[in-house]
Amino acid sequence: MISLHRAARTPRLPGWLLLLFAVSGLLSCRPEVAAPGPTVASRGMVVSSNPLASQAGVDVMREGGNAIDAAVTVSFALAVAHPIAGNVGGGGFLLYHDAETGREISVDYREMAPGGAGRDMYLDAAGEVVPELSTVGYLASGVPGSVAGLHLAWSRFGTLPWGRLLEPAIDLARNGFVVEEHFARSLESAAPLLERFDETRRIFLPGGSPPASGRTFTQPDLARTLEAIARDGAEAFYLGEVAELIERDMEAHGGLMTREDLANYVARIRPPVRGRYRDYEVVSMGPPSSGGVILIEMLNMLELAGRRQEAASRLHLLAECMRRAFADRAATMGDADFADVPVDRLLSKEHARERLADLDETAATGSPQVAAGPQAEESPQTTHLSVVDPEGNAVAITTTINGNFGSGVTVKGAGFLLNNEMDDFTSRPGVPNMFGLLQGQANAIAPGKRPLSAMTPTLVKQDGKVLLVLGSPGGPTIINTVLQIILNVLDEGMDLYEAVDEPRIHHQWMPDRFVAETGALSREVEARLESLGHEVVYRGRIGDAHCIRVDPETGLREGVADPRLWGEARGF
Repeated sequence: MISLHRAARTPRLPGWLLLLFAVSGLLSCRPEVAAPGPTVASRGMVVSSNPLASQAGVDVMREGGNAIDAAVTVSFALAVAHPIAGNVGGGGFLLYHDAETGREISVDYREMAPGGAGRDMYLDAAGEVVPELSTVGYLASGVPGSVAGLHLAWSRFGTLPWGRLLEPAIDLARNGFVVEEHFARSLESAAPLLERFDETRRIFLPGGSPPASGRTFTQPDLARTLEAIARDGAEAFYLGEVAELIERDMEAHGGLMTREDLANYVARIRPPVRGRYRDYEVVSMGPPSSGGVILIEMLNMLELAGRRQEAASRLHLLAECMRRAFADRAATMGDADFADVPVDRLLSKEHARERLADLDETAATGSPQVAAGPQAEESPQTTHLSVVDPEGNAVAITTTINGNFGSGVTVKGAGFLLNNEMDDFTSRPGVPNMFGLLQGQANAIAPGKRPLSAMTPTLVKQDGKVLLVLGSPGGPTIINTVLQIILNVLDEGMDLYEAVDEPRIHHQWMPDRFVAETGALSREVEARLESLGHEVVYRGRIGDAHCIRVDPETGLREGVADPRLWGEARGF
């Protein structure tokens, strides 16, 4: 996309110097280049939202573990050290590239609606959506998928013993970690939610306040849960003692989830979706995620439309492609196990050409004037991690409990937060969810169904080899964040740090707004966009991408944690 902002950049080290560092061993311990900037390593790389989790993944690879082993380790560590989004009580999507075969698979461990759920469960007698019913408390949670999905990926592709992969998470929960300022701030900002539930308040707001910076924070109940999972695998969560604790807590508070629901949960290996953009192959997540399909649809439109030289014209085109793709998302997408989702048509160049037919270079198309309601301000309620191992295997995982700290509910005796993923279903057509997204009948609530998602773990390949591993949190902005990083690297020739750092824009069809990060647009560009009919609004931050680029010439792994927040890349 167009370069929008500051001239000052962290300089990129030339390839010959990076290669010299790799050969001489200067990248072998903690291989950061000058901060802020990329981390460069010759063998393995992990990028995640937490340095403790990233380092745990690196340690596993040093012991001979592969990318799957590292990704499982990082995921469980995030459940302890990054509870705003890392989880055992939520779900996600995993995309895996096998370097030996050159093939990719995806693991769908999205949450499922409980057996007692129904399409009108969040409506009152008058057919109106009841505020908070789908977002807060015991009725807001789908059946968690994280433990099943990670165990499935490990059972198929992992190399180290399962119990070894949970050791760092157990240690962080049992012996604790030092609270940093951002961790305390995240708890403080969520305190109005967390204090509503006794067990959550006891753990995360001891004495009525978040743990202070510098204090060691322990979670003994969560440690016992993780020890059970380490010992007995996924059965501990879905059939054993953890399942019993979940059901008991649900029964005590009027929730729907039962041990039968937990026993019936299944994570699935699915084929990813694929597309081509110029000379590159893009591999991403298919339904029940909308992310990969909509990403490739937008790339198809942009390739067919061609580049625009003038800044406002390029941003106008980008926003109009986003608008059309998100309209298709609302109209057609849901869980393909329950609904007929026209994936092949949406991925086709022919469909992209049809969607561009009414593009007006001189005016915004406009979206239907449907009441959009309040749109949640973005926060790090989802998290993404990227891994590349010494053999070239790669993993991209995006995982979530949906809102910040999910439903606010912590399972008594188990120590983990439950998701509020039921809000991602269509509570009622025409009524937006917490992110302002309008969704259709294909995404209506049904027992055992998985809600539509925007999570977009993605790989970009060049000549059959992985070039980029990327993804982001951010609700509906996830898809557009991934899109713009890809464009920045492939079209604008930016290095990875520049591509991630570059300011972003967002349009999601409804509400009909052109959203830009604060300071991203010059006054001239803003005025031009407004003259075209765009309502320009600003947001402090869009996305929190954690990405890896593999240099096609040297094979060096370049990891970038988004400077917008507090993630970290670690390599060796």
